[in-house]
Parts: sequence; structure tokens; C-alpha cells
Amino acid sequence: MKAFLFLFIACVLLLLTVLFIKNKRNSFISTLFSFAAITIFGLAVVFLGMRQTDNFTAPETANASVIQKNEPLIIQLEDKIIIDAPVIEQFPELPRGCEVTSLAMLLESAGVKADKMKLAKEIRKDPAKRTYKNGQIHYGNPNKGFVGNMYTFNEPGLGVYHEPIMELAENYLPGKIVNLSNQSFEELKIPLSDGRPVWVIINSQYRELEDSYFQTWHTKEGVIQITMKEHSVLITGYDKDYIYFNDPLTGKKNKKAPIKDFEKSWVQMGSHALTYSYD
Repeated sequence: MKAFLFLFIACVLLLLTVLFIKNKRNSFISTLFSFAAITIFGLAVVFLGMRQTDNFTAPETANASVIQKNEPLIIQLEDKIIIDAPVIEQFPELPRGCEVTSLAMLLESAGVKADKMKLAKEIRKDPAKRTYKNGQIHYGNPNKGFVGNMYTFNEPGLGVYHEPIMELAENYLPGKIVNLSNQSFEELKIPLSDGRPVWVIINSQYRELEDSYFQTWHTKEGVIQITMKEHSVLITGYDKDYIYFNDPLTGKKNKKAPIKDFEKSWVQMGSHALTYSYD
């Protein structure tokens, strides 16, 4: 408002200057009017420029403010959803191959043809042998690779956790594998609501296990707690009371278990979870 007032005064002074010159009035007064008009006009221009600079927001800043205003992002979850994902059975070829079989189901759900036997061959392995030293079990680390023999129960073995599975999945869906491990269980519902199943590690009882089910292993990376009930399934849906999943152990599609028990099992086993993005 002040800038416009300055401009108005400057224009008036310029007009008076023109009239003085036209009527051949006192040249000193004309010069004074001219100097004042130019000065006020210049100040008005500078003032307007400063106002424009203050009001200007860089594109990056503007975008950031929009993002901040939109945070937190609110995602509408479905009350109930069941995804029609492919189901693959691990038996008879892969008695301990639940993790790669569940991965095959996840990849096929994403439209990628995946053979469980090929995945079993390609998964990173931990070559450690099972030994006993001073009454302690020394063996491999499922966080580093598949532990033991996947093809038979006649030899020692266990399974594998999400990191080697994610590494393998990236070969089939580069840049599209989403790691949901160590998130809250509610986070798993987001991709499910969007029609994307979720690969997880749980146990074959689908509930929280007593301490007696666990044993201590000494690995190169340190001491870990494991259970021979370790299992992997592909979550395909949920409702208020149940979680639904494709179970490679039984070959059953959209098998269900109480959601609270399943959640406790998942957390107890380390909260391992993977899905994929559409991008």
C-alpha cells in the first residue's frame, strides 16, 4: 500500500514539473520537483522489488511446504480383503523350502514366472556345518544365507530369513522389492489393501511359542535364538478377526489363523516381511 502511495506522489510531482516547464515557471522549482519526483519514484520501485522478493517462494521450498501440510499421510485401509494369489506347495521336493516357495508365490503374484526349484538353487547359502563344542550348538546364520539342507529332513537344516530372500527377489523384480521388516504389523495391511500379498516369516503353529521351543546357536556373527518350527507363508488378506495366507506347507490357499496370534508369532520370529511395489 505504501509503495502505491509513493508512486502516486511521484506521478503528481512529475505532472507539476511538466506544467512548470510548459508555463516557463521558475526553473529552480521545476528542478526541485523533478528531483523529488525521480527520488520518490525510485524508492517506490525499490520498495516494490523488496516486497516481491519477500513474497517469492522457491519451487523446492513451496513443494516442501505442501508435503509438510499433507503429513502425516493418511491411508484408507480396507476392513477386509482377500487376494487371489497363486498357491504353490513346497512338498515333496523342498521339505525345508517354505521361504523360497513363498517367494515364488509372491513373484508370480507380481506377474513374474518363478520356479521354486530354481529359487532354491539360487538362494544364498550359509556353508557352516552343525557342530557341538562344550555342549553348545555351532551352526549357520539364517540372516546370512540358507542354513543346512533344503531338500531332505535326513540332514541338519533350518531355513533363511528376509535379507537373502530380498537379495534374490531383486534379481526378478529390480528396484521393486519393498522391505517391511521391523515395521508394525499394521504396516503390512497397507500393501494388502492395495492388492499386494506379503511374504513373511512366522512359525508352523501360527502363534507365539513358549521358550522351550527355542535353542541357542553360536554363529560367526554371534549368538542367535532359533526354533525348528520356523516357517514362511504368503499373507493374502485379513479381516477383523483373522489373517489369511497361502501356506506352502499344506498347499492350502487363503488359509486363516487368528490375527492376534499370527501377529505375535510374526513379532516373535523377528518381524521379517517383504512385498513389491507397482512403480
